[in-house]
Amino acid sequence: MPIALRPFTFLLWLLTVCAGNPARADVVQVAVAANFTAPMQRIAAEFESQSGHRLLLSFGATGKFHAQIRNGAPFEVLLAADDATPARLEAEGAAVAGSRFPYAIGRLVLWSERPGFVDAEARVLREGSFRHLAIANPKTAPYGAAAVQTLERMKLLDALAPKFVQGENIAQAQQFVASGNAELGFVALSQVWRDGKLVQGSGWVVPEGLHEPIRQDAVLLLPGRDRPAAQALLRYLRGERARLLIGSFGYEVAVSDVKQR
Repeated sequence: MPIALRPFTFLLWLLTVCAGNPARADVVQVAVAANFTAPMQRIAAEFESQSGHRLLLSFGATGKFHAQIRNGAPFEVLLAADDATPARLEAEGAAVAGSRFPYAIGRLVLWSERPGFVDAEARVLREGSFRHLAIANPKTAPYGAAAVQTLERMKLLDALAPKFVQGENIAQAQQFVASGNAELGFVALSQVWRDGKLVQGSGWVVPEGLHEPIRQDAVLLLPGRDRPAAQALLRYLRGERARLLIGSFGYEVAVSDVKQR
């Protein structure tokens, strides 16, 4: 026989249920450039803890994400490895106009897992005392394109192209070096840098003048247009805590109050 709850008892029960299932909690599907894997994992943990929302993160090459989004992938937020792809999605009507902004400016590094192998002036590239040089696919990964620009400006591209081991994205390029399949490679500084120093091996941080700036933009995609949780994530990325964390991974932190275009 059902037990009738008194009004006050029922109210307490209802409040308990609501507290355990907050109405504002939601799931956000986020496409993240592979170079931003480590900082985004940290940001996601803190954002979820503070907001109650949950992030479903997919990591990969920005160019491939563009194709997936245009083919109907249900991502709500894109954190790209460039600024061209978010602008293109906006122009194509696949992203919310005026929502894109720079969340980080990436740095490229020539890196080897072996201490002392990469010198402070990258003479190792001219000496050629290695068999394999890892880079990300320059057609789909902005960090791969920056690596090619660097070698072009150093007038070494033709000589070193036969030694390329090409990864689908910057994460795979870094894995080639970490596994020993390539003695060195061009990777994102964020992959091998924590709090002002390399976590292992040796590296040469590529001077900014050797490639176009790697400005990384975030954008709200159409599936996230009416999703408060997706908008909350973008606000969080522009906050001071996220900016400090991003900077600790070797990025230059973009100006937080950049006017949205």
